Amino acid sequence: MEITRKTPRQFLTKTSGFLHGYQYTLNPYIGCSFECFYCYVRRLPVSLFRKKEWGSWVDIKEVNSMQFRKELQKAKKKGDVTIFMSSSTDPYQPIEVKEKITRKLLEEMVIEKPDFLFVQTRSPLVTRDIDLFQKLKGHVLVSITIETDREDIKKRFSPKAPPIKARIKVLEKLKEAGIPSQAAVAPVLPYTKDFPYMLKNVTNRVCIDDFFLGNGANGVRSKQLKVNTLFMENWFHPEMIQHVYHDFQKVFHQNEIFISQEGFLPLKRGDEA
Repeated sequence: MEITRKTPRQFLTKTSGFLHGYQYTLNPYIGCSFECFYCYVRRLPVSLFRKKEWGSWVDIKEVNSMQFRKELQKAKKKGDVTIFMSSSTDPYQPIEVKEKITRKLLEEMVIEKPDFLFVQTRSPLVTRDIDLFQKLKGHVLVSITIETDREDIKKRFSPKAPPIKARIKVLEKLKEAGIPSQAAVAPVLPYTKDFPYMLKNVTNRVCIDDFFLGNGANGVRSKQLKVNTLFMENWFHPEMIQHVYHDFQKVFHQNEIFISQEGFLPLKRGDEA
């Protein structure tokens, strides 16, 4: 793993496109050591221009706490501050254990609360920061990626990602702590008939996304990555998400299931997850 340290001029980046509803993205790192084969970031300039294998490098963004606090204060003067963390990395990838960049950013957000913070991860490390999420309650939603309940499928598509059972346990802990959370079944992968029931035990909110709606290019990036060649099942087609939705409707109420972009929108005041 090639590790580089950078001092960013700013952390908050204006959003566009798929992240409708957010003013800013916040990426504590550049690159991601989870190295999921289907990750759309592999086809973005941040990866392509690097000319090194995705997953073999990570840039650490050094935090100047006061600088970031002032950045939040400045953003607030311009209007609502809604933040998506993170759009092109996992804020809780293994290096975060030592570096605590994500935690330092959260500590500042507790002081200068954003109007809303969406946290997207697949790492059990996120439970370390439950104390900070509790202080942000009413301003935060934690989304845990769980694409399947089959470890054989996970190993085929994301072998370096945390085990499925560990991620299920994360949702259980978040629920116990009263932290608004959801399961992001994104992208949908082959699963057993027990999968919706497994998630229903630990969350009342599910976002379902696929390789066509969610990668921002109508499936083009996924095809360029040859994701379809990883499937043994007849699963890689736009209609599959409707079959998945139907399966989850048997277990979840209609207002607990969200499709693609709508599942990543900021919560409205009074909404619970």
